[in-house]
Amino acid sequence: MSVSKGLGLERLRASSISGERQVLFAALAVFWAWLLVRWVYDFTLGRWGVGPGAGENFISPAPVEAVAATLEGSVVALGPVRLPVDWLAALVDGVALAIDIGPALATGAWYTVVITSVAIVLGFFIAVPMAVLRVYGGPFRWVSLAYTELIRGTPLLAQLFVLYYTPYLAIWLNDMETVGQGFVPDYAFWIAIIGFTINGSAYQAEYIRGALESVDEGQLTAARALGLSKLEGIRHVVLPQTLRYAIPAWTNELVYLIKYSSLAGFITVPELYYRASRIASSTFEYTPIFTLLALVYIGIVLSATELMSDVERRVSVPGIGGADGRQQGGTE
Repeated sequence: MSVSKGLGLERLRASSISGERQVLFAALAVFWAWLLVRWVYDFTLGRWGVGPGAGENFISPAPVEAVAATLEGSVVALGPVRLPVDWLAALVDGVALAIDIGPALATGAWYTVVITSVAIVLGFFIAVPMAVLRVYGGPFRWVSLAYTELIRGTPLLAQLFVLYYTPYLAIWLNDMETVGQGFVPDYAFWIAIIGFTINGSAYQAEYIRGALESVDEGQLTAARALGLSKLEGIRHVVLPQTLRYAIPAWTNELVYLIKYSSLAGFITVPELYYRASRIASSTFEYTPIFTLLALVYIGIVLSATELMSDVERRVSVPGIGGADGRQQGGTE
């Protein structure tokens, strides 16, 4: 292959990848515009009596359902072309269903996004000291080891049930006047936050521990030689490198939390999966409803993945952490 032909193929491939990302970003923009409009309306205008009301549809699905019914009614008379028309009728029927249950899915997505976001952030502040204690804690590292192994070794659902049915925690949360009032969710939501934070922190601690051990020991020695204490050397020299190495694993943990937030439905938190399963149980339209549910989860997961990839690119240093940084370091 000639050099010019090779360069042409590279440009064509780069153009194709750029086009795919543009389509992805456009789809995600539409997806988040829908969610944001629904959330803002349901929590403000809808509750103030403006428009159809919180949780109600902006448009009626009836006209779309009529089109789907017409297509389904004409399938038998079409003979050889009945199959594509049948598929089109199913697609139109799915659109009508999406319009019908869209508000419920959007509200459930709010709970899913909040639980995941708060749990990953709060878990980070537990995971970092746990990971540092595990690597540099000397005889006290068993404290971190016991914590991570206990949490990782027991099912997340069992942890949620223990927290949910622990009377002191439930009573304490129920006694708080603001819990369950107005915009503030009830106590099951806060128990879910606590449970996912504890569970996520154990996994994050292990990811950060692995990244800590990948940093050259000479980095801390050099920091001590400059006059920094051991704690200052870890804080200002080792951890900044560690956290860059840990970003890909964090992305994995974030995706894990998004999907497993569905377990919060088992303690009555009305998140995404809980709402979809309740609707499916009442309508028996399991396949289209869970297909729409999967699309919402994919939209959230792809958004989180792209966000973390952007963070990784922004904080990468040539030769230190991040795919771009390693590639740049390799060419030097």
